[in-house]
Amino acid sequence: MYYLAFMKTISILVPESAVAEAVTNPRYVFSAANQFLLAQGKSPVFNVQLVGRHRSVKVHDGFFSVTTDKLLKEVNRTDLIIIPALYGDMTTAVNKNKSMISWLVEQYHQGAEVASLCVGAFLLASTGLLNGKKCSTHWAYYDEFRATFPQVEVTDGSIITEEGNIYSSGGANSYWNLLLLLLEKYTDRHTAIMASKYFAIDIDRDSQSPFMMFNGQKHHNDQEVKQVQEYIEDHYQEKLTVDQLADKVAISRRTFERRFKNVTNNTVVQYIQRVKIEAAKRAFEATRKNISEVMFDVGYTDTKAFRTVFKRITGLTPVEYRNKYQKGYYDHFSV
Repeated sequence: MYYLAFMKTISILVPESAVAEAVTNPRYVFSAANQFLLAQGKSPVFNVQLVGRHRSVKVHDGFFSVTTDKLLKEVNRTDLIIIPALYGDMTTAVNKNKSMISWLVEQYHQGAEVASLCVGAFLLASTGLLNGKKCSTHWAYYDEFRATFPQVEVTDGSIITEEGNIYSSGGANSYWNLLLLLLEKYTDRHTAIMASKYFAIDIDRDSQSPFMMFNGQKHHNDQEVKQVQEYIEDHYQEKLTVDQLADKVAISRRTFERRFKNVTNNTVVQYIQRVKIEAAKRAFEATRKNISEVMFDVGYTDTKAFRTVFKRITGLTPVEYRNKYQKGYYDHFSV
């Protein structure tokens, strides 16, 4: 069944310090969709406009200027607001654009849907609209986002999160998948597929896990937990137990596990697994070791367990990951 034929107004926000491509690419997608529809003898659906506080806005740390189509005060009603990724320090970038927050809240309560791209989630979360809701953002900013917005639940590894007419996307180019989802919602599957082919985007990618790098969450003040984190990272090849680690810092297991989860957002077991799998990923990328060699190097002896944990964390099997990031090398083992 074909979509409703009335126009949808897409307002692409142009904050100061926005990432330039995160402003221009959404405009390109929805404008191109209009052209696809015209080529099929259908009416265009989207009224695409760039909106901001000023007629000209400096973005990407001042390297570029974007001319807006409308000022915020000139927008009476819109169907969808897209918040692009921000550039540079997130606190500074959000503070530069605080005057946009009341407008975003007002438009949402008037019925507009809101979508943040990548770390545009920081500006979206500053509105309070995400409190008590889930959100996606760039995996490298999880710790900072959680510390800044403890009332918002970050969905680890997700490409897209949708809650109550609020959308958010994962890191960097993940926003293309959110744009395709919105395009399909406002038109149809055929148009979204056409756009995915035109822009060479995998339309159904649903996780940023294969691209995530685990560096441990050490931006906290619990010295005993930090000591254990460093021990795990130095001894990941060994068999580590929660009791053993708790004893190292002379804390009861129950208290240790609670404190560890509070400051790292991982259980002790999860943290150990993530450190081991991160080491395995680096080995697959940088060496020609086969799957079994890497498995033993990071402290696993059970092939099934290694494969299960690896796929849960990265979204790929060890063979798939190795073949993806080490071109030209294929071994004869399958895990």
